Amino acid sequence: MKKTLAIISLLVCMFASAYANPTAQNLIPQPKQIKYLSKKTVKLKSVDIKIIPTDGAPSEQYTLTTKRGKAIIIAQSKQAEIWGAATLRQLTDKEGRVPEVEIIDYPSFPIRGFMHDTGRNFREIELLKRDIDLMSAYKLNVFHWHLTDNPAWRIESHAYPELNDAKYHPKGRDEGKFYTYDQIRELIAYAKERGVMIIPEIDMPGHSQYFNRTFGCGMATPRGMEILEVCLKEFFKEIPQQDCPYLHIGSDEVKVDDPKGFMSFCEKIVRDHQRIPIAWNPGLPPDDGTIGQIWYASIGDTLDVKSHPRKFIDSYMGYLNNGCPMVNTSRYFLHNPCNTESSTDNALGGILCLWNDVNVDDHSKLLPHNGMPEGLLAFAERFWVGGKDYGLSSETMIPSPQSQAHKDLVEFEKRLSYHRDNLLTDYNVRWVANASIKWQVTFPSIGGVLHDEMQVANAWGGVIDMHAFCKKYGITPVPKMNAWLKTEIYVERDTTIMALVGFESPSRANRISDGIGPQGKWESQGRVWINGKEIFPSQQWNEPGKYRYHYNTWHKAPNELPYTDEQLFWMREPAHIPLRAGWNSVVMCAPRLFNINNWIAAFIPVSIDSNGKLHEIEGIKFR
Repeated sequence: MKKTLAIISLLVCMFASAYANPTAQNLIPQPKQIKYLSKKTVKLKSVDIKIIPTDGAPSEQYTLTTKRGKAIIIAQSKQAEIWGAATLRQLTDKEGRVPEVEIIDYPSFPIRGFMHDTGRNFREIELLKRDIDLMSAYKLNVFHWHLTDNPAWRIESHAYPELNDAKYHPKGRDEGKFYTYDQIRELIAYAKERGVMIIPEIDMPGHSQYFNRTFGCGMATPRGMEILEVCLKEFFKEIPQQDCPYLHIGSDEVKVDDPKGFMSFCEKIVRDHQRIPIAWNPGLPPDDGTIGQIWYASIGDTLDVKSHPRKFIDSYMGYLNNGCPMVNTSRYFLHNPCNTESSTDNALGGILCLWNDVNVDDHSKLLPHNGMPEGLLAFAERFWVGGKDYGLSSETMIPSPQSQAHKDLVEFEKRLSYHRDNLLTDYNVRWVANASIKWQVTFPSIGGVLHDEMQVANAWGGVIDMHAFCKKYGITPVPKMNAWLKTEIYVERDTTIMALVGFESPSRANRISDGIGPQGKWESQGRVWINGKEIFPSQQWNEPGKYRYHYNTWHKAPNELPYTDEQLFWMREPAHIPLRAGWNSVVMCAPRLFNINNWIAAFIPVSIDSNGKLHEIEGIKFR
């Protein structure tokens, strides 16, 4: 019993409050099988957990039964025991009551992970522990720890302490900060207690400008490879194989004179120390025994699981730092993992990535700026439950209400809202359910006038990805074109609501953007009318007209300017929208100003509670 309570307490500590009205239908991820044993809830009096391996059963499978005040978890492994306790936690309300159910559950994919880049922006160990708590609570079992990138090598180095010297790190990029081996071992042990394995990444030979600054040579040079070998052997000596059975060797976005030779050099060192190498795909050419982590979307789009030559991990579903949380959350839910229903010998699962190439100064904003945890929960749902091929032309476009995909998404949104309001109250979740908002989209030939007869198609969702829309309907985008969107919103009485409004979703990987709008205007020259009256931002911009960069800012000065809330429409103060009783027209003009902007139209009604948390507005309708 003491052991059981300790396990459950690991999951309880991160949450501010328990569920108010627990039900198995609100679980994330949804279990494989749920059977209600009665219609009542009962006070939980005891918990019994047993590990009983069964031949042929998945290693992460558990059975949870709650009846007459007793919970029994039968687990196949220590990890499955933790997952069963996580489910019990979600079922338990603040008064300690649970529904009487029988649950049989196991994942569809063996790798379900989250990656964070601490090479570009250092993240303290205590914050990483909080991320791992969240992962464990939603049954993610891999933390991919990107430990090195262009700004710095974040691993303690005994052999070459200059690698940790602040003078070789760019100013403002957490110069001089790194993880000691004691801290790395501490985090590995902390994660293991919670069912999470850590896969460290040492990116080689790309993304390593710090190496050139420190030693005056590249990693792929003879001198560089000598240094790298010493560093790798030191890491393997400090971090035992049983704690770290994999090492990610990076290898992407780089050109070297002998790519195959360099990869063979890295792969041999990794295998000589009884580790399994992982490398990015596309990247330098690996051998057949190296696991490929696919990051390029077009590869995933055409992936044939049966003919793929080696084991692989799906990271092509889209990064958290690209796009906006509203779109990404739906996208991950609609994604078909590895293009298959469940794992195969080669399709191992997926890792959701968070890359913050742009400098981050306020680390408390890192998660809400990038839509985590809401995106993480959608990812956790899909990779645990398994893939569904909805036949979508674009995962960033919400399908029509007549489709099964839309029905499934709306059902998931209800569960996600429940988690936001009950288990994620310590997080600044900037997401609300929005899949059922309907738009008519037109592209008039004459600017400034909406021509109903030129309607192209309907679209759904609080955020419309205009590039995806154009691709779906065969429209060729050109600079300086306008999209017009129209919907109708119903309220029972005259009122003023709030809505998140936006016309651009800048990537946190660079600063390609039209920037903040002029004072009193929306960004990207966007415009909004309610019942024919134009609506303007409710807040005064602190930096009107700033951050306008129509070019790629990687490795340039603008990438050192951190994002602030008012640059991201989901973070800033909602607009005040006056509505009259009955149906109200909403018209938006979303211009496309240049070739590579993040062109969107966003209008999402929200309510805000006394703690500044976002929620859905009850009682409004769209048509």
